[in-house]
Amino acid sequence: MYIETARIIIRDFEEKDASGLYEYLAAPPVNCFYSDKANSYDEAVKKLEERQSGDIYGNCYAVCLRDSDFIIGEVFAKKESPDTYSVGWNFNLNYGGKGYATEAAEILFNYLFEKDARRIYAYTEDDNISSQKLCERLGMRKEGLFLEFISFINNSDGTPHYENTYQYAILKKEWKRSL
Repeated sequence: MYIETARIIIRDFEEKDASGLYEYLAAPPVNCFYSDKANSYDEAVKKLEERQSGDIYGNCYAVCLRDSDFIIGEVFAKKESPDTYSVGWNFNLNYGGKGYATEAAEILFNYLFEKDARRIYAYTEDDNISSQKLCERLGMRKEGLFLEFISFINNSDGTPHYENTYQYAILKKEWKRSL
């Protein structure tokens, strides 16, 4: 994929993205990305290779500033059935609050719905308010709350720390009505 707007470029990952990727993988802002944490530049290079091969999150795309082509985040989509995709995003917090995530997710949704998607859904932890607000800006419905759904980290005693998780979704016909 290669899509360019006035502010951003969404494209496949390239070798030059390792330093920018390391910038936001070094300190994951939410627990769901903790297993993707990069503790060194070399680890970030390996994470980049995983993204290029599709081994993580399905199809993963770099979101870059148009002026510099510097990576500020990523969007990803995993085909779960012939017409349903699970999506997500991870952005460098230094570029937060400027609408980049919303713009990139809108592009991803348009791409998927034009391709073959009928339904797109996303999970977000109940304490990840910014991701919930992004889902709502995208017109997604809150479909449910899964209590103690998944564990990404352990408690101090070594037991799993289970997180409550919301599921948001939108259908193609809902997306088209919102345009």
